[in-house]
Amino acid sequence: MSDQNKNQPNNPNQINIELPEEVAGGTYSNLSIITHSPSEFIVDFIQLMPGVPKGKVQSRIIMTPDNAKKLMKAMVENVQKYESQHGTIKEHGPQGTPIPMNFGPNTEA
Repeated sequence: MSDQNKNQPNNPNQINIELPEEVAGGTYSNLSIITHSPSEFIVDFIQLMPGVPKGKVQSRIIMTPDNAKKLMKAMVENVQKYESQHGTIKEHGPQGTPIPMNFGPNTEA
């Protein structure tokens, strides 16, 4: 077998995914805000710290509507698996709690 064939996936539908070391540690987020346009969904992952009135977007992911729906289905499936193993996830705070939408560039002089 040639070196070229050794690097080819056995399954033609298989893809190789690289996880760079600087990404592998992850980024903490305790709030996410989702917006959309006709052509894309934008998910901002934000870190809010107690007692600090300002949060910071840690990561922004932009995806197609098709991929957003696939992500939603995968999240539902994974939450169900988690809860079947560890019990129901308790949600803190009332549902529908408004999220302040005053994030964006600092316009203070």
